Order: sequence, then C-alpha cells, then structure tokens
Amino acid sequence: MTSTLTGALFIGATRRPGTHGQILAIEAATGARIQPAFGGASPADLDDACALAAAAFDPFRALPLERRAQFLEAVAQNILDLGDELIERAMQETGLPRPRIEGERGRTVGQLRLFAGVVRDGGFLDLRIDPALPDRQPLPRPDLRLRNVPVGPVAVFGASNFPLAFSVAGGDTASAFAAGCPVVVKAHSAHPGTSELVARALAKAVAGCGLPEGVFSMIFAEDRAVAQALVADPRIKAVGFTGSRTAGTAFMKIAAARPEPIPVYAEMSSINPVLLLPAALAARGAQIGTAFAASLTMGAGQFCTNPGLILVIEGEGLDDFLAAATRAITKAAPATMLTPGILAAYTRGVAALSGHDAVETVAAGAATDLKASPALFVTDAARFLARPELHEEVFGAASLVVRCPDLAAMTAVIEALEGQLTAALHMDEADYEAARGLLPLLERKVGRILVNGFGTGVEVAHAMVHGGPFPSTADGRSTSVGSLAIARFLRPVCYQDLPQGLLPPELQGDGAGLPRRLDGRPTL
Repeated sequence: MTSTLTGALFIGATRRPGTHGQILAIEAATGARIQPAFGGASPADLDDACALAAAAFDPFRALPLERRAQFLEAVAQNILDLGDELIERAMQETGLPRPRIEGERGRTVGQLRLFAGVVRDGGFLDLRIDPALPDRQPLPRPDLRLRNVPVGPVAVFGASNFPLAFSVAGGDTASAFAAGCPVVVKAHSAHPGTSELVARALAKAVAGCGLPEGVFSMIFAEDRAVAQALVADPRIKAVGFTGSRTAGTAFMKIAAARPEPIPVYAEMSSINPVLLLPAALAARGAQIGTAFAASLTMGAGQFCTNPGLILVIEGEGLDDFLAAATRAITKAAPATMLTPGILAAYTRGVAALSGHDAVETVAAGAATDLKASPALFVTDAARFLARPELHEEVFGAASLVVRCPDLAAMTAVIEALEGQLTAALHMDEADYEAARGLLPLLERKVGRILVNGFGTGVEVAHAMVHGGPFPSTADGRSTSVGSLAIARFLRPVCYQDLPQGLLPPELQGDGAGLPRRLDGRPTL
C-alpha cells in the first residue's frame, strides 16, 4: 500500500512541517526505520496550537449537546473509513497482530460512540435546581441552580502500548471532547504514522461539523522541553497521560508549580496483584496456572493491567499451579515488544529479578535480539516485605509469585503494596469468609476488584473504573475508561438568583428535558 503520510503537524486546520528535530518510526519486528520523517514542534507551533484551543473553547462548549454528540460520532466513522491503511501502519509500527489492532480500533470507535450517548443523555451535567423559598423562616432561601461546565483546553499524551485506544482519539480525547474541552494531543513517537492517520479523521470531523479549528491540534515532539511546555502553558487546564511513572510524576510537578495549578490525570504504574485463595487453589490450581500464563503473555505482557504479582497461601494446589504456569510460560514463543526502549527496560527488569538473592527463577523462555520471552519468579512473604525493590513493576510478561504461610502474611503483603489498578481474587465458596475480610483492604488499594479472572481486558462500560490510588494513577478519584471519565474534565458552577433569561437553557424553568435534581429529588 502506498503511504499517504506527510509527517506534518496539525495546528488547528493548518498542516505545517515541524522544524524542531525529527522523528522516524521504527518497524517493531525488524528495527528498520520507516519513512516519512515527522517534524518536531517548535515552541511557536505549540503556542499557536494552545492559542487556537483557547479561542475555540467558549464556542465549542456552547454548542447544543446534539451537535457535540454528532461530532464524536463523525470522528468514529472517519476512523473506520481509514480502512486497512490505518491497520497496516499500526501493525508495522507496533508489531501487534492484525486481530489486536482491529479489536483496538473497535474499542476506540466504541468509546467515541459511548460518549456521544453520554452527551445526549445530559446526566453528566448533574443539573440541580433548588427553587427560591422567599417565605422560609428564619431566613429565605435564594434560587440556586447548578450545572457542570468543562474546565478548558486539555493536553493529551498518546500512550505507547495502545496506538489507538489510548492515543490521538483515545479515551482521554473522547472524554475531553464530550465534556466540551478542545484538545491538544502530543502524539507518541513510537507510532507517528498511526497518529497522523487518526489525526486526519479528527480534523475531518472538526471541519465537517463546522467546529472552530482549535477544537483539535496534534504535535510531534522528541524534545522533552516541548512536552513540558505543553503542561506548563497557562491556556491548558488539565492533562491526560498514560506512560511511565517518571514522566507522569514530572508532569505532576510542573502542573503543581504553575501560577494556576492544574490536575494531571496520569496512569503510571501497577503490578495488579492476583490472590489465590486456598479452596480455589486446591480445586483447580493447574487450571488457574494455565489461565494466568495466557493472561501474562498476551500482547507480550504490555498491558497496564498485566498480572505482575501472584499472592498464594502455601497448601494443596500450589505445586499444580506453578507446574502448569511453568509449562505454559516455557512453551511461549518470544514476542515482539512495542519499541526497542520498552524491550531494553524489560530485559533489565528480568535480569534484576533473575540475579536477585531473594528470588528464584522458575520459568524463562528463550530470548532473541528483537523479541522478549516471558519469565516467572518466586519469593516468600518475609523476603518480599523486606525488599521494597521487589514491589516495582516490570513492564512486560514477567511476574513474581509470593508464597505466604497463611492469610495473615498475605494481608501483610497487600498492606505493603502501593496503589494498583486492579486486584483479582481466585476463590470458591469456601473462600468467601477470607475474601470478606480482604475486601476492605483491597478497596483501599485498587480501583477494580475482580473474581476468578485477570485484569487484562478492560471493558468500556458505564460502571468500569480504570484508575486507582497513587502511583497507579495520579488521582485515584478518577477513571480513564468508562463514562465516568468525563468527570475529570468538568467542574461545578452554581447560579444564585440569576434572571431566567440569563440562565443556561438547561437550567431555565424547572429544567425539563434532561436528568436533574429538583429540590433534591431526582427527576426528568
């Protein structure tokens, strides 16, 4: 297929070559450089993008909800219309197989359509009307009306491991648009061609829906200072980020140090503990081991919800679990990782565990120069608690089993963990009492608790939470997946005694037509 890529920046409706360095994509399977070159944004390019976003904010947020929803649906359709060019470029840049990329395209389109429905429903506005009570004693009550409003232009940083679902038109962008916020995207350098194609779909939707051009811009930048300047720009009012803990915390510090601090919604680090409780382990240890290995090795382990820590109480079924997991992991073929940098970091992490005096290597596949093999390690609760470095994430298909002598030791290990995205409980009915005691602790530690499964595979749904206490995310009160993600980019405003003609249309009268609370009572 002939490439139609240009390597240009998207500064509102303008396509311009970047002049601040250049980026060349790397074919994940071979390490070869791929044309064309993508020019990096200069400070002037960034300033223009932020200025356009600021100018677009008030007109964009004032659009009727139906037009905002139609825009999200137009983006979704335009992405589908890119066809095989998008799929093949993403496969080339990431090394991910066609079914994975096609599935991720479906998820990306589904997210956009989900948020179109959220916008049409209007419940995200959280409309509240407390009518005036002029005769109330001892003091009258004023007329009070509340709605959520968008925070302003949002900076979104594309993720390396999801070239579609967490990138240019991914969940952060979709939820920001749904809230009424323009978006400036910093595309990930690992898949610039994929990013340009998706940016075209977005730009086409902006123009086709008659929106202000500053609703969407996208830049490339290898210069760390440009990315930092995007977070620091006073016109940016929130940040969505998925990536390393180092970069995420750096952005948090920049945002906090601004004259006007802003929130950074960063997803950063998680080892996603899996708890194997005694009755389940005794009944089906081998079955759990095989399923665990499949989850661990899926996509070369490059998921933020990968099962990186297994907590198990010594007893019947443990040997069966380890034997089954070992067989499956040893047979697993080496897999291409997303970038040479991710492969190098994974190799270092596995080497550190392999050489650790508190760890035993029980399974490791053969490695090649361009591919990584899964690995499984074992330690015990006492050594795990004494060695904090064993708590660190190894991004990829590596996991550590912690053998616990009893439930108290398992509880102590969970207490020592940092915040996580997920925790999984493998249990049978005989384990319910133990699980009941663990649930309050897990609620303090994670954003999603699941049973007899693994965290890999995040359903895009209204009840989904993809977030958790620090450092899994910067703000454990939020989620980056599901309809609640829109709340990150909203804030409440109260209107007291405002004349009816000056009120937002959805707050006039008794607010009929959208979900609302009227004098405290939910109603339509």
